[in-house]
Amino acid sequence: MRVVGVFGGGGAKSLACLGAWKALTEAGLTPSHLVGTSMGAVIAAACASGATYDEIVIAARSLSQRDVARVDPLALLQGAFASHLLKPAGLRRAIERFVPATRFDQLRIPLTVTATDLDSGELVLFGPHPLSPSPLRGEGGRSEGLVVGLHDALYASCALPLYFPPAVINGRRLADGGLRAVLALEVARRIPADLVVAVHVGPGFDEPPPPPSTPLRRLLPPPLIRAHGEAIRIMMAAQTEVAIAAWPPDAARLVVVRAVAEREATFAADAGERFLKAGYDATARALGDRFGRG
Repeated sequence: MRVVGVFGGGGAKSLACLGAWKALTEAGLTPSHLVGTSMGAVIAAACASGATYDEIVIAARSLSQRDVARVDPLALLQGAFASHLLKPAGLRRAIERFVPATRFDQLRIPLTVTATDLDSGELVLFGPHPLSPSPLRGEGGRSEGLVVGLHDALYASCALPLYFPPAVINGRRLADGGLRAVLALEVARRIPADLVVAVHVGPGFDEPPPPPSTPLRRLLPPPLIRAHGEAIRIMMAAQTEVAIAAWPPDAARLVVVRAVAEREATFAADAGERFLKAGYDATARALGDRFGRG
């Protein structure tokens, strides 16, 4: 059976995609192609590189919120004139820790990574993929004759505006793939498959607000940053609903796994174990419901 895995963006919540990967492989449904967005792309790349589940878990446990979300002191000085808030070096180090491969052609499983062109609004695809709409796409991760490194593509896919500066690749400013395809079903639809398993960990209208008394609530970001997050949440939640509803009835069987539905957890690295378990449990349950697996 040809299985395509779609790993959605969601920051730290994308660790649920690793739990989903474990459930899929245990069920004998190891994907023959992976499509990833943002941190979902990083997890997908780690799996596609041949790293074991335990090795990826060790990498996840070694990361803290401070490792990835380190405030750029210059942004504090610039205030409202800052172009981004966080140092990109932390995100790049996290990618290096998760993904030992540095080139697309080193991966054992084909991987398509999404990004968004901030000027044209175009969905940009990296890695081997048929019928790509993007001139940056190429076999082995090539960009119009230039080699695009796997880590550069992953950084671009994760570079959510306000938090991180965009990647500049071949003169194009590229940012988080979730701006166009937080759950890249339209991309997966063009890949030959019998089954598509999409792990949804991004924003959704099913997310309850955190209770007022929780520590998370007391540590909320400043109002301007929170307003940005709320706008992004609504945009991405609506986008995902449309993508799921648009899946054609004559396409490959689609299983959407809603692994995590939680607000304000993008940088919640300390909740990694919970996200891993949620992804495993939700995927095993979804496969059992659809295929009668025990």
